[in-house]
Amino acid sequence: MSILEVFETGKHGSNLSHFAAIVKMAGIDGSISNEEKAVLKRLALKLDVSEEEFKPIFKNPRKYPLIPPYSLEERIERLHDLCSVIYADHIIDDSERKLIFKYAIGLGFTTEQANVEIQKCIRI
Repeated sequence: MSILEVFETGKHGSNLSHFAAIVKMAGIDGSISNEEKAVLKRLALKLDVSEEEFKPIFKNPRKYPLIPPYSLEERIERLHDLCSVIYADHIIDDSERKLIFKYAIGLGFTTEQANVEIQKCIRI
């Protein structure tokens, strides 16, 4: 296996992990709305998640651990992806707020940074 293949495999694994986190976020309120499904499908394309990968992730997203990216720019982008799913149904509840905060911490933000970035997401 070449170094490029190792890098691409690692990046794809990170994308799968991120997509699973987004699916968890979408289902936190008990069901995934049609608006959320549309966002999920769009993000799956963006993250290069195939239909064969989509189905098992959608069925059991908790099976995939969170793998945070290295760069700050990528972490902020991932947090914004998660926020887009939260607001797809135009409602945010307490469990969604708690989960997005946990994911922000999981992505490597400090408590203060997480709160600042989440507020930026909400404003956008």
